Amino acid sequence: MTDDIDDKPQPLLAHLMELRNRLMWAIGAFFVAFLLCFSFAKPLFNLLVLPFTWAVDWAGMSDRKIELIYTAPQEFFFTQIKIGMFGGLVLAFPMIAAQIYKFVAPGLYKNERGAFLPFLIASPILFLMGAALVYFFFTPMVMWFFLSMEQVGGTGEASIMLLPKVSEYLGLIMTLIFAFGLVFQLPVVTTLLARVGLVSSQGLADKRKYAIVAAFIAAAILTPPDPVSQIGLALPTILLYEIAIYCARLVERQRAANAALAEADSASAAATDPERDA
Repeated sequence: MTDDIDDKPQPLLAHLMELRNRLMWAIGAFFVAFLLCFSFAKPLFNLLVLPFTWAVDWAGMSDRKIELIYTAPQEFFFTQIKIGMFGGLVLAFPMIAAQIYKFVAPGLYKNERGAFLPFLIASPILFLMGAALVYFFFTPMVMWFFLSMEQVGGTGEASIMLLPKVSEYLGLIMTLIFAFGLVFQLPVVTTLLARVGLVSSQGLADKRKYAIVAAFIAAAILTPPDPVSQIGLALPTILLYEIAIYCARLVERQRAANAALAEADSASAAATDPERDA
């Protein structure tokens, strides 16, 4: 099996230099992506405000002017920096992941590299799926829920309107994107653990009730303190847990098929061994 490893014995200093080069490429890619996103921070922020606009339409307030405020002189500037860092991380992720893979791959067997590469591709795709769910459905639904709490005002009542701060709105949507993106990694993580034998489909199925409780606890921690956000994250988490159980079953079936094939090949080789026939 050692012939399948491309890595060659190297001193510790050579590995450290290789790690430094990979880090420099990853940091450089992030810095370039950050500058690009920071230069377009205002259009990107306007793009992130679209879910709020959709929520206003859902609430029947289509004639309402979309307004966000900032209460400190430096608030919107730092918000633009956060947008640049967030967008830079997203744009630079393929380069960062490629550098991690190139650093780790020489120490892996060929079959391990072949098993690892699909997950490296599936992980960002699942993250983007979670982000898309947040952007197109979940954030408008949450903002519609908050808009429903407004008070028109009148005799004996104050007029209460939702005027989000730019920093708090960005923090909300970034928190939701990261929360859903991480939750959508559940099938990837579970499949990797099943491949190395740390979990089994039966074990995951037996712990389903604990997973449901953990999903609601995680949703309460990761999302804003409102029932819409918590239920909206908990239900996809439970669904993804069921998908993870199915993925673990597929891994176990493939492992059993490979074991049966190897046993058949071994039996065939033993049957045709000349010394055995003699």
